[in-house]
Amino acid sequence: MKCLILAAGYATRLYPLTENFPKPLLPVGEKTILDWLLDDIDGSHLVDSYAVISNHKFAPHFEKWARTRSNVQVVDDGTETNETRLGAVRDMEFAIRQLQLDDDLLVIAGDNVLDFSLQRFLQYAHKKGTSCIMRYYEPSMEKLHKCGVVTTAEDDRVLRMAEKPAEPETHWCCPPFYIYTRADARMIGCAIDEGCGTDAPGSLVAWLCQRSPVYAMEMPGQRFDIGNLQSYEQVKSTYKGIVV
Repeated sequence: MKCLILAAGYATRLYPLTENFPKPLLPVGEKTILDWLLDDIDGSHLVDSYAVISNHKFAPHFEKWARTRSNVQVVDDGTETNETRLGAVRDMEFAIRQLQLDDDLLVIAGDNVLDFSLQRFLQYAHKKGTSCIMRYYEPSMEKLHKCGVVTTAEDDRVLRMAEKPAEPETHWCCPPFYIYTRADARMIGCAIDEGCGTDAPGSLVAWLCQRSPVYAMEMPGQRFDIGNLQSYEQVKSTYKGIVV
């Protein structure tokens, strides 16, 4: 399995901290956000290499960081402003073409801080043998309007997925962690051609779950959102690492 790390955003809400530096490489405790994620995933022994998808502006920072690890490549998507970004789904398709990937894929946002291990998600997908996502209960209707909302059957199979719905069908949100089988990953180009949304990564799940089985594991811990300078300072002062 390969891991694609979505890191081509510009984190404008964290300016001036991220005006010239990528959010995934910000330190939290003794590690960068990316190192927390990769060190955890490495422990599963299910992922053999990583590709960080960066914009052109931040690619040199990621390339410098990648030299500290043995199995990371950086893919520069060529964009230089927030207004010209490709969007998460097009970035995935770009990286797959550039690296000629034909494998199962773990796709994650590179700016997430977690108190639980992603190894549990990898093991869940390994047992299912299908593409998989995670879900967590979100009580706030305001937040539901801003995320991917998923509807599942009793056996966890995803029935529907909607990005930023005006009228959320459930209170289950989908965080930015996805596992795609090799067969499903091959359909990303087709999804784009058929009009799949390309900005939010969950748009691909919305398209795929109508064509292929996708299952949703309940998220076993917390995901800490670093949306502004205040929340970043709070995470830095309170984060204790993976505890679940």
